[in-house]
Amino acid sequence: MDAKGAVSTDKYIKGLMDISQAINSDLYLEEILKLIVMVTAKVTGVQICSLWLLEEGNDQPRLRLKATQTIEPVYVKDRVLNISEGVVGYVALEKKPLIVKDVLAEPRFKEKDMAQSLGLKSLASVPLLLRDDRVIGVLNCFTSEPHDFTDMEVNLITTVANQAAVAIFNSELVIKTKVIQEELETRKLVERAKEVLMQRSQMDADEAYRRIQKKSMDSRKSMRNIAEAILLSEELY
Repeated sequence: MDAKGAVSTDKYIKGLMDISQAINSDLYLEEILKLIVMVTAKVTGVQICSLWLLEEGNDQPRLRLKATQTIEPVYVKDRVLNISEGVVGYVALEKKPLIVKDVLAEPRFKEKDMAQSLGLKSLASVPLLLRDDRVIGVLNCFTSEPHDFTDMEVNLITTVANQAAVAIFNSELVIKTKVIQEELETRKLVERAKEVLMQRSQMDADEAYRRIQKKSMDSRKSMRNIAEAILLSEELY
């Protein structure tokens, strides 16, 4: 924010460029998320910027704090909210930004003690939306003084959130692809190792598989490691 408390056009454009560069970097996801909140906080001048991600693997979806630029212990501790809780849950469910002039007077804001101890006043909370309108998280920006977020500031934060959503989705897609590839490679190695055992020890496919499985359990090594060892020993014969 400039001297009048708003993001200038030049700073807005520079901020978008910096954030875009961070998001498109070759860093790991956690580093990208950290960079996003740090650059966003610097560009907007807010006291705390934080990013929450949706976790689907429970009875009820939850939102977990994944990145923030602040080092305040009361804020950086592991924090989880159900999808129906707080401002974060509301924004995720409604899929639209929520601007709060005074968090201490906002009924949906659940962490008033924390806000009071850190001197947090106003909040801009926006969803991380994918192109298919799915929400994968929420981006929060807190000020230390009462503040009326301008349309430009809200647009900036929303743009950041949408860019972050794409980066997170793509990163998770890459991870899933790598896991699938590794599983396929492991299956191929185990099949080849089975064939070696079947030929070497005159056993059937099921028995060969159980032999590899038992060796894996006994040695506390992966089946892939055992299969690779069998194949290596075959090359040495």
